[in-house]
Amino acid sequence: MKRLVDLVLVILALPVLILPAIIVALLVRLTSPGPVLYWSDRVGRRGRLFKMPKFRSMRIGTPAVATHLLSDASVYLTPIGSFLRKSSLDELPQLWSILLGDMSFVGPRPALFNQLDLIALRHATGVDELVPGLTGWAQVNGRDELPIPEKVKLDFEYLQRQSLVFDLWILWLTLLKVLQRDGVSH
Repeated sequence: MKRLVDLVLVILALPVLILPAIIVALLVRLTSPGPVLYWSDRVGRRGRLFKMPKFRSMRIGTPAVATHLLSDASVYLTPIGSFLRKSSLDELPQLWSILLGDMSFVGPRPALFNQLDLIALRHATGVDELVPGLTGWAQVNGRDELPIPEKVKLDFEYLQRQSLVFDLWILWLTLLKVLQRDGVSH
């Protein structure tokens, strides 16, 4: 059922988001050298690696680590990178990952391949059985500001409470957070 809902939502979202995606792609291309998309190695369900696309908000050569681990992330941002991140427009290409089934609209955010502490905690709690999401319970409860154990605690709570109604509630809260630009540190 969840997969069917994801496919229906992608089909409904594409016509609405195609023009903003084209505009963002042009802005990325015009404001910094390099590709429009950044393909990040992420950990999916049961530890399977997949390539997750994002509009590139960081300069070429930025270390492939979680942003909070950079000593000064602002040094690596492209001229429109901060705007893309705060507005969450950099996430639009992830509709492709949802279409492929690597991601869902709601679930734990996919870990970077090198976030071993996060991966281990999710495995220990069974959270790695979930398909990662574009948004999740942890994202609407703190996003970038949460320490890893707290994220996993919220991911585990989602695992226990997951339902279509809960997913719709999380999507609604995500929309509010994005409009308020709440919880984004870079």
